[in-house]
Amino acid sequence: MEYKDSLKVGMIKYDDRLIAEGMGLLFETAPIGLVVLDDKGCVKSLNLYAREKFKSAAISEGSYIMDYIETVTASETFKMIRCNIDGETLIGKIEKYENGDYLLLQTEEELDQLLLGIDTYRNLLLDFKAIFDHSYDVIYVSDGQGQTLRVSAASERLWGYKESELVGKTVYQLEAEGVFTPSVTREVLEREEKVSLVQTTKMGRRLLVVGTPIKDSNGNILRVVNASRDVTELKELKGEIDLLKQMMEGYRQEIEQLRENEALERRFIARSAGMRQVVQFAQRVAKADSPILLLGESGVGKEGIATLIHKWSNRSSGPLLVTSCETVSAEMLEKELLGAEDRLGLIEMANSGTLFLEQVDKMPMSIQAKLVRALQRGILEEKKVDVRIIATASEDLKVKLEEGKFREDFYYYLNVVPIEVPSLRERREDIIPLIIHFLKELNELYKDDRKINPNVLKTLEKYDWPGNVQELRNITERLYVTSEGQEIGPEALPSSLDLINRNEQAVQVYEIMPLKSAVELVEQQLLELAGKKYASTTQIARALQIDQSTVSRKLKRYFKEE
Repeated sequence: MEYKDSLKVGMIKYDDRLIAEGMGLLFETAPIGLVVLDDKGCVKSLNLYAREKFKSAAISEGSYIMDYIETVTASETFKMIRCNIDGETLIGKIEKYENGDYLLLQTEEELDQLLLGIDTYRNLLLDFKAIFDHSYDVIYVSDGQGQTLRVSAASERLWGYKESELVGKTVYQLEAEGVFTPSVTREVLEREEKVSLVQTTKMGRRLLVVGTPIKDSNGNILRVVNASRDVTELKELKGEIDLLKQMMEGYRQEIEQLRENEALERRFIARSAGMRQVVQFAQRVAKADSPILLLGESGVGKEGIATLIHKWSNRSSGPLLVTSCETVSAEMLEKELLGAEDRLGLIEMANSGTLFLEQVDKMPMSIQAKLVRALQRGILEEKKVDVRIIATASEDLKVKLEEGKFREDFYYYLNVVPIEVPSLRERREDIIPLIIHFLKELNELYKDDRKINPNVLKTLEKYDWPGNVQELRNITERLYVTSEGQEIGPEALPSSLDLINRNEQAVQVYEIMPLKSAVELVEQQLLELAGKKYASTTQIARALQIDQSTVSRKLKRYFKEE
């Protein structure tokens, strides 16, 4: 035999010896009892576990094993056995091999633990299968090369493919076929880390996918597990929620506006039919941007109407600025309205809002020209302005126009929507509610709960109130602060206002005269009284409830010499 051949045989023998030694080590250290029997049932060898268990029974090589054990069940190939050594039960089985039998055994307690572990494992498998079969999300498992190993039942609903159509294919194939785009498994394998992304399926669904790598102790990826959640409905639902939020915010603002308007309306007393018509008409025209001219005597509540119009308008979020055209000089008024180098004018400050001009009939004509030009063009000093004008006038602007004291273009600019606010004596139904309202405000201010005598209310209702609502408010406050006790009685009424004995006849005749002469005398006295009180024929006509032309004619007739 040549040297090479002898070396080869030697190596084979050496390998066989190593294998034999390894097998012997496994046999000796196995965690169960191993006993090798000859064809007669006598012990040939025992491992360490068996020697320890059989030590007290003196079972050793050569012992007949069947003297110590009982057969429980038997078949052609194996026997199930049981034995009791020092009170400890051993269970095992004898299986045949070429030269005899070998016995495997463990304690009953160890077998119970093993069976319990097997049962737990079986239950885990059932739970895992239930999760896979009924999960709403797609659970996707692939190996370290991207080959599909297992897919949950939800894949058919979200991807349109059954598990059997996916298992065995690589994620690279499925991505190329458009089953899903992009592949989160591919991303995980490339990055070697956890990946989260939004995936689109062939069915047009949008999935939020989280891919997690499972690695061995050396950092090699063994498995990639993906969990996919359908977010298609979530996206649609988010859109619906955003829309609902916008609608709710709109409703909230609308409710707040309604509450504010309602509170404002509660503060504005309008019980009489005439005043209710004024308020309803104001509400109707408030949404337009047309200028509004509020007419009526001083103190009738024109500023309150203007405030309501602004609150009801589309400009309610913008400013409401107020100025009187009577209280300042022409130069100061021009600076206040149109601005100067060192200050902004009210027109510019009221941009996108409302400018309320009180006593516009008192505005100098020089300012009227500049103001109407700026308002008509919508431009002030090359700056665009968008302002709505609400103006008040105590005198008849048409008369002032005829007298040459008011510009024609400004008159027609303002007189688009005229609103006549009736005097308090023309709406006596509002007098008592107004008094009660003012009394409530005073009680809240002074933390009191005072009342007013009904007879006082009736007396105040009969008074003409030339100063209108403002005078009524002042008198109510005077009665409140000057009277004593919790009830304001008739003794508190000031005699200087001629409030007492208003039930006497306004016209008394002391001698007989022709009826025509009596009528003329009354007419003359009424015109004289009205002329002292009112500044224009229009106001006199309104107070006497006749036409303005009739007033002019009678004035010329009775007072022509003057």
